Amino acid sequence: MKRLLSAVCGTAFLLAALSGCTQPQDAAVSSAEASEASENTSSAANAASSQTDAEMFTDRDYETDYDEAGSVFIQLDGDSASASSDSVQISGSTVTITEEATYILSGTLEDGMVIVDAPDTAKIQLVLDGASIHSETSAALYILEADKVFLTLADGSENTLSNGGTFTAIDENTIDGALFSKQDLTLNGTGALTVTSPAGHGIVCKDDLVMTGGTYTITSASHGLDANDSIRIAGGTSLTIDAGKDGLHAENSDDASLGFVYIADGVMMIESEGDGISAGSFMQIENGIFQILAGGGSENGSNDSSDSWGGFMGGARGQHGGASLPAESETEESSTSMKGLKAAGELLISEGSFSIDSADDGIHSNTSITVNGGTFEIASGDDAFHADEALTVVAGLLSITESYEGLEALQIDIQGGEITLTATDDGLNAAGGTDSSGMTGGRDGRFGGGMSSSANGSIVISGGTLSISASGDGIDANGSVEISGGYITVAGPAQGDTAILDYDTSAVITGGTFIGTGASAMAQTFSSSEQGVIAVSTGSQAAGTAVAISDADGNTVLSYVPELSFSAVIFSSPYVITGETYTITAGTASGESEAK
Repeated sequence: MKRLLSAVCGTAFLLAALSGCTQPQDAAVSSAEASEASENTSSAANAASSQTDAEMFTDRDYETDYDEAGSVFIQLDGDSASASSDSVQISGSTVTITEEATYILSGTLEDGMVIVDAPDTAKIQLVLDGASIHSETSAALYILEADKVFLTLADGSENTLSNGGTFTAIDENTIDGALFSKQDLTLNGTGALTVTSPAGHGIVCKDDLVMTGGTYTITSASHGLDANDSIRIAGGTSLTIDAGKDGLHAENSDDASLGFVYIADGVMMIESEGDGISAGSFMQIENGIFQILAGGGSENGSNDSSDSWGGFMGGARGQHGGASLPAESETEESSTSMKGLKAAGELLISEGSFSIDSADDGIHSNTSITVNGGTFEIASGDDAFHADEALTVVAGLLSITESYEGLEALQIDIQGGEITLTATDDGLNAAGGTDSSGMTGGRDGRFGGGMSSSANGSIVISGGTLSISASGDGIDANGSVEISGGYITVAGPAQGDTAILDYDTSAVITGGTFIGTGASAMAQTFSSSEQGVIAVSTGSQAAGTAVAISDADGNTVLSYVPELSFSAVIFSSPYVITGETYTITAGTASGESEAK
């Protein structure tokens, strides 16, 4: 049975954003809970971790040294070239490397190719030392056959690989990148490489693509980096990518376990028309600096807000919102994906600095997302974080300045961290994979006739600090809500079919601090609790109206000033005692309420 709010005084209102408590003991609660959550961060992170650097990189991947005396020199000279060994075959402006060795390339090839066609057991090191290679109609560097190729950028060197705008077939392979490799490819070193591909991908690898060092500037009509089996990036790598499709793209259509992205560290500055980083399998990020602009940014998002205030069966995305369904519920083929980070499998983030501005979801997984740390600044035209199945936040600083829904997954588990979010619909939404999953049923069938939702979603909050400003429901679970810790503030809208707290089956609070302001018309409070809960209608109150709650002795339990108007207040903390009477003051209005 849902417990409705009791009226204290009557008067209607808009979205409220809490300024926070001024009572010192409230801050102490927040600090203690955050500390408790941080103690669990290390073990939780270790449990979630699935891969390690040792598994992803070999010692040879990091080796950048080479012996010039034992190396083969290739001098590029306009429309021709010369070499110091017969292992290099030269035909006009085509240079073919045929044996295992270290090759040092310098000079300019104005319209030609360097091809690696060696035995499939050969491990070859190519050193670019002031090399500029351009092909009008194919890849500037084409790795056809070898066991593995190590492309080293010589210290202090500036190098370029470019295509002229067309790709003409030269064999049975579909060459579509300025650097195209059929074999495992490692790029390392401390030099710089500029890749330009106006008609295709920048760097293509049909096997594993590894980067352990170097500075790269890639401009491409399609994906910046494109790999079949994996993309693996280590510290010392700096990438600046301007891509017509995805910045980084790994996908294997034959093996679902491949097509993954593993990033140990590095700097990635990505502007993409599609996804910033996309993995057909899992994605794991251990650290790094990421600045991603996907699909032109959040200003290109097509989602509406809940400003229509209700419109229940008018194509609502969430269970009670009034906005039309976004592109996310459509098939992938119907529109371009423009997400910041996207994984078809699990997405694990351990640390890092992320600045993401995306037309679609900021961070997305078709299965689950785990955040164990990091700093996030996200502006999204859709959800900031979206997982079809489970979203877990253990630690981290999450600042969501713009989103349709802040955090969305079937199961949301917040164990720690500091989360501040603004959403034009729900702040937290526990709903199934496709966003239309919540369209059936209203609160207790009030608006849904006999319709019912699946009610198997859950929101569990056990620690951390969470500040929600939402134009839809503050916390919306197509199922249950459970709060056992943390410090939570919710500012919901003051009108329409929206609520501070919205759930289908139960909402239980056993610990932590919860402060919510919002609309009273469709309000719900906690269905059960192990600490006192005060839930009242205050009448219509203007933004900036001070709210205070005091006990029978006149001691202030809570004092804050919502930034926007409100008509309902829900408050629960360890300092609220069930059965005791409290005085609630909102501006000039005042009344008493017994904590339940």
